[in-house]
Amino acid sequence: MNRFTMTIAAAASTLAFATAAFAGPQYIDRTGYAASGYDVVAYFSLDQVPVGQTQALAVSGVADITAEYNGAKFAFSTTENRDTFLANPAKYAPQYDGHCAYGVAQGNKVPANPNLWRIVDGKLYLNITVDIEDYWEDNISGNLKKSEKNWGWLERRRASRDRIPQFSSSAPET
Repeated sequence: MNRFTMTIAAAASTLAFATAAFAGPQYIDRTGYAASGYDVVAYFSLDQVPVGQTQALAVSGVADITAEYNGAKFAFSTTENRDTFLANPAKYAPQYDGHCAYGVAQGNKVPANPNLWRIVDGKLYLNITVDIEDYWEDNISGNLKKSEKNWGWLERRRASRDRIPQFSSSAPET
């Protein structure tokens, strides 16, 4: 293989990887916002409780403080949080395009409740219901291994259009 062919092959591989990373659509509920209009940067400043305990509620975003990423509109509680997000959106956006982490581990794209969250290794994961969150937290590392394996093929599927059970969003604030 000559240098030109290797360069073209490397560029094609890089493009394919980059395209795959953002190929899947973000979960958007009836609010019209990713993460149901809650501030995804704010999670990283909330106190995270031990597994099995109820996390603090998500922080509402504001309808006038938004940013676009991965084909979706995100709302933020402050302009500082928006600017932080814009500097590195992949760091703050929920994993699996905002779908339930346990659902992905089981091979499905289902919606996620923004109040059922956990940060693991610097990444934000959401789950759909308290019971499902309990299943996910029973074996976080094992479920993440399954999720990562499934996400390779699952990401390309359309986003869930289902409602989040036992949840309604008051975010973003107007």
